[in-house]
Amino acid sequence: MRSGFDIMRAAVHALLLRELKTRFGEYRLGYLWAPLEPAAHMAILLLVLGFIVQRAMPGMSFPVFLANGIVPYMLFRNISLRSLNAIEANRGLFNYRPVRPLDAVLARTLLESLTYALVYAILMSCLWLAGETIQLNKLSLLIVAWLLLCLLSLAWGLICMVLGHAFKAVDKLLPILMKLLYFLSGILFPLSLIPAEYRWLVEWNPLLHAFELMRHAVMPAYPINDDSLAYLSAWTLALLFSALSLYKGREPAMLRS
Repeated sequence: MRSGFDIMRAAVHALLLRELKTRFGEYRLGYLWAPLEPAAHMAILLLVLGFIVQRAMPGMSFPVFLANGIVPYMLFRNISLRSLNAIEANRGLFNYRPVRPLDAVLARTLLESLTYALVYAILMSCLWLAGETIQLNKLSLLIVAWLLLCLLSLAWGLICMVLGHAFKAVDKLLPILMKLLYFLSGILFPLSLIPAEYRWLVEWNPLLHAFELMRHAVMPAYPINDDSLAYLSAWTLALLFSALSLYKGREPAMLRS
């Protein structure tokens, strides 16, 4: 007899293959669409803000700075928005007892995490070939920050799915919140540019600390707070515990619907 973990792994694997086909199989260019959005986003920002920001951040590569904000933000955004309708998209599959809403969120999180890890590697390689300075002396920090961000995104996506099932207004509110987080997560500015007395306005945001850690990992001269890693870890654990507790209480209602 298979264990509960084996059943869950088989369900997530099947859902992952299904998500892979529906995400990329419908387009002529397939997987090539994945890096196009962040690359186009970066190109526009470099064109509009490149000269101004480069003067405000001397000695720092603005393209590398942007890549370590835009790509991880898109990872977080896509997991959140795609988890929101995970129940509706897989409703028919929940008639099978081994398949649970949690499996759908896990499959979507895994797909987005692997996709954007590959996109990140491609963009950073292109920037390195273009002559931008990238150092990997702190590769372990980069991997830890990425994994914590994936877990944070999973927890938030799970919360979005549960709340979206309970309250239809979440469908309208979540995109607005994502746009707000875009401007509060330090994608366009380093934390060091904000006067110390006003940093509390954005320092509460765990996404900002994740992006700052990733930038420091590839640009060691980039300044970060000493407690950024501990803060991001605490947020991730707390949000995971809250998400799983909320899901556990709402799972019967989601399956009945």
